[in-house]
Parts: sequence; structure tokens; C-alpha cells
Amino acid sequence: MKWVKYAAVVLVWMTVAAGAFCQAAEPAIPVTGILGAMTSEIAFLQDRLEQRNEKTLLGFKFIEGTLKGRKVVIVKCGIGKVNAAITTTLLIDHYEPSEILFTGIAGGINPDLLPGDLVVAASTVYHDCGMLTEAGFDYGGTSNPLTGQRNPKYFPADARLLDLAMNAANKVKLDKIQTSRGERTPRILQGVIATGDVFVARADKKAELRKSLGADAVEMEGAAVAQVCRQLGTPFLAIRSLSDLADANATVDLERFYKIAARNSAELVLALLEQLEAERNQNLQGSRLNE
Repeated sequence: MKWVKYAAVVLVWMTVAAGAFCQAAEPAIPVTGILGAMTSEIAFLQDRLEQRNEKTLLGFKFIEGTLKGRKVVIVKCGIGKVNAAITTTLLIDHYEPSEILFTGIAGGINPDLLPGDLVVAASTVYHDCGMLTEAGFDYGGTSNPLTGQRNPKYFPADARLLDLAMNAANKVKLDKIQTSRGERTPRILQGVIATGDVFVARADKKAELRKSLGADAVEMEGAAVAQVCRQLGTPFLAIRSLSDLADANATVDLERFYKIAARNSAELVLALLEQLEAERNQNLQGSRLNE
């Protein structure tokens, strides 16, 4: 009866091996990285995390969990380009996210926009990088330090993420906002977001950014994250809600509108995560049908 024992052992081994193969063949669960410069920009998302876990890397607190069924890791990067670049690099190196989203507030440059409106960045651009001459400021770009190749002046958003975000924009419910023109539902549009290490609160600078760069909004991190993501091959999209209009009233408006602006930006991120997870489930179903 030895052959029966041998056959049983072989059958068990084949079953285990087949199970291991099937398990290995399952696609890895994607993780979405989410950045915000300030606590107020990520608090709404953190409060809704399920299966929460925290990890500290070089002093930065990375908060893991799930949102809308999507595995995510959220981190406050701090204000400014260097802080954003450091945190983005840590995030990509440790978590290898399938995409990175930036959520938060910004100053409005487009004259058609009001506090509370959202700009989904079709592209980001530095407004403090270039050459200052007697003729004025010549806005320039950056270079990849590894290859020496010039980066584009405008960093384009990942096309897939942009499409999903605008699709989510048609479904998301945003808090209405009370402005000097009465109560209104915020608008969502795609546009250009300008980045620099300066808080813009001057009408002439605002006009210059609109004329020279076609900017719709201005903030202090987006293009730095876009540059890192481009050089490390990670899809990226920035979503910003206007807390002010980057003019003489900017600091007053910021205090009045930043909470609702940050919350509405986070609401659109949640809607986008739902779109990403629906896309993933659809792809999984399609692959199983083709097996």
C-alpha cells in the first residue's frame, strides 16, 4: 500500500503548490498615497479611516488604513516645496503607491472663481523658478538630476486620474458656502495650479500669474510633488479648494473659508477613491472572466 501513501503525499503537495501559485497570481492590492500640507487638510480623511495604523519615517507620521474600500496612506507633509518633496520621496520609497493625490486649499487666481470653488490640476507649474533679469522674470523649469534632461515647464497630471476625478466631480456632493455674493454651491473645474514658496496676497502678483502662466490657483507644494512623481514614475494629481482669492483680503478670507474649503477638497478625494476602487473591481472581474 506504499504507492497509496506516496500518491496521497504527491496529491497534498500538488494542492499546496497550486494554492500557492493561485495566491501568487493574485494582483497586489494597490495603495493610494494622500498628501496634505496642514492638519486641517487631512483631518477629514483621517477621521474616516478604517483599519487605521500609524508608522513614523524620519519623523513624519504616515497613517495607513482604508477609505471607500481603498487602501490608503495619509501624511501631513508640511508647508512648502522642500517639505513636500521630502515626504513624497519617503512615501514612494516605502509604500510604492499606485498613485499619489494632494488635497488642500489654495488661493484663487482665475477671476471667475470664488472661495470654495475647486481646481483639479490638469497641470502644475513653478512660479518662483526661473531667471530674474532687467527685463523681468523669465519663468523656467527644472532638470532631472539623474539624467540631466529638462523637465517640462508645466507638469501634466496623470490623464487617467484626471479623467476619474472629473467623473467623480459630477457625482460628489459639496457643502454650500456663504460668500459676499450669497450662498452658493462650489464649482469644480480643471486648470493650472502655480506653486511657489510664498503666500500670495497681492492683486498685481495675482494678475501676473494669470497673465504669464495662465494660473487658476496658487499654492506652495503641488509642482514639487509633481516633479518627484514624474522622476520616480508615480501617477499624480492635485486637488485644491479655494480658501481665498490671493488678494489683499487673502488672510482674512483664509480664516473664514479654510475649514470648508479643506473639507470640500477631501470630499472630492473620497469620491475619486471610490472611482479608483470601482475601476479596480471592474478590472478584476474582467480578468477572472478571461481566465
